[in-house]
Amino acid sequence: MRILTVGAGAVGGFFGARLDQAGHDVSFLVRPARAAALRARGLRVEGQGESLSLTPGLVTAEAPGTGYDLVLLSVKSTALEAALSDLAPAVGPGTAVVPLLNGMAHLDVLVERFGAEAVLGGVAKVVTTLNDHGDILRMAPPAVIQTGELDGRPSARVDAVRAALTGAGIDSPATDDVVGAMWHKWVFIATLISLTCLMRGSVGEVNAVAGGPELGPALLAEAAAVAAAAGHPLPEAERAFTEGVLTAPGSPLTPSLYRDLVAGRPTEGDHVLTDLTVRARAAGVATPLLDLAALHLRVHEHRLAARRG
Repeated sequence: MRILTVGAGAVGGFFGARLDQAGHDVSFLVRPARAAALRARGLRVEGQGESLSLTPGLVTAEAPGTGYDLVLLSVKSTALEAALSDLAPAVGPGTAVVPLLNGMAHLDVLVERFGAEAVLGGVAKVVTTLNDHGDILRMAPPAVIQTGELDGRPSARVDAVRAALTGAGIDSPATDDVVGAMWHKWVFIATLISLTCLMRGSVGEVNAVAGGPELGPALLAEAAAVAAAAGHPLPEAERAFTEGVLTAPGSPLTPSLYRDLVAGRPTEGDHVLTDLTVRARAAGVATPLLDLAALHLRVHEHRLAARRG
């Protein structure tokens, strides 16, 4: 399968490396700074028993190539608009575009840009980060991509994508409701972001103090209510799993958005949290805690914008 991975960061780089090692024709569409680092050092993945090192095939916005069967779109929402312009020439009549972003707003943008026939739903579950050298560190076992047609119908192209993923050691469970799966991932990540960003600490640090263990479930209840109002109620097993993650004593877990926040970098707050609270208001669902977390991130973004002048 001929695959274009848009972005070679902690998520796209990991999945792209796995697919490359499995024998697929993988190219990475990257910005100049990342391209220079990858040419100098290669693409490396370490941790959890992983040890991959490859010389990646790199393409640029000026010449992204054509004839791709699959595009894995793995960029932060803050880079989405630029990424769509860069990859547009690479999306042909037979190309399937699978976004691996959190939230839902990007789906409308993709469908408007490339047409509903090109876009699949996508959910990524992987715990990776970049170290100071730009290498990818895998910090926990999950390596999952769920995908499917937006209307839930079975299709040969979904089967082909899933076969490529599973053949590369990437779990790709079948789903007849990938949009629902995207909502459920959104509930998880929005709750985790709100918990850690509001309290400026890891899950374990929040739960180590009085009142901490009650905050995660309260945030989860709000986010789950929004999903239910949108027609995608959270299954009880997922609710129990998420609550367990949020209340785990001693857990060092923090999401990448939290790490961006404490490092003083721009975040995906609007895409992940503000959009969720806007949908909550439209559905008449009260989300005072999520509203507070979204406001917290908007203040951070305002401060960064003021510094940029």
